[in-house]
Amino acid sequence: MILTDTHTHIYSESFETDQDLMMQRAIDAGVQRFFVPAIDSTATASMYAIEAKYPSQVFLMMGLHPTYVKENYQEELKHVTEELEKRFAQGSGKRFYAVGEIGIDLYWDKTYLKQQQEAFVYQIRLAKKYQLPIVIHCRDAFDEVFEVLESEQGEDLFGIFHCFTGTKEDAQRALSYNMKLGIGGVATFKNGKIDKFLSEIPLEHIVLETDAPYLAPAPFRGKRNESAYLAKVAEKLADIYQLSIEEIASITTQNSKTVFGV
Repeated sequence: MILTDTHTHIYSESFETDQDLMMQRAIDAGVQRFFVPAIDSTATASMYAIEAKYPSQVFLMMGLHPTYVKENYQEELKHVTEELEKRFAQGSGKRFYAVGEIGIDLYWDKTYLKQQQEAFVYQIRLAKKYQLPIVIHCRDAFDEVFEVLESEQGEDLFGIFHCFTGTKEDAQRALSYNMKLGIGGVATFKNGKIDKFLSEIPLEHIVLETDAPYLAPAPFRGKRNESAYLAKVAEKLADIYQLSIEEIASITTQNSKTVFGV
């Protein structure tokens, strides 16, 4: 059984003291593919370090997270652009597998909405340039995210709606823009809501994620999340779709290959 964690911050300081043990627990649980999103330029060195330690299992993204869009956002976007250019020019076999995580977040602060929108569009166009998927972060901003996707839609726009927490209607709209839904710990929450309609979404549109170290699934809710807990998400989906966990792992891993091309 091969599980794919399509969104995990394994370079986080939360794993500073036990990163290798955390990775081994995940591998022992069947997680063999780790897709790692960027946050901002301060994370780049740590991302490269974890990739160097696990070169056949760790796949990096590059992007500017919306909550890190501040006064210096243009400098940060320049960093994203340069890192993408550098890797794709090297021809060394190392590359990025998505532009992410990018999007709009109005939960914490609405001060930089205009700049978040600008950064989102800019990075979508970078993804198109390199024929890469995007990985979307959306919090309290479905209308704003969909407005951008509507303006940028096309065959060259595709990716994952990370940590999907919207309604059935939101899910269907996300799918209409060639997005797959990233399903993680929220599906296991009693008040998570998405488990009520998820069975109506064809499994071909679903990928699994943890968003570790955040959003740990039940029964670990409130504790540090890690990629090993992806098995709990798979178990929940096996119950929702009335399939074996092996079938869930196989189908969602294949879906991840369709998105990331690896």
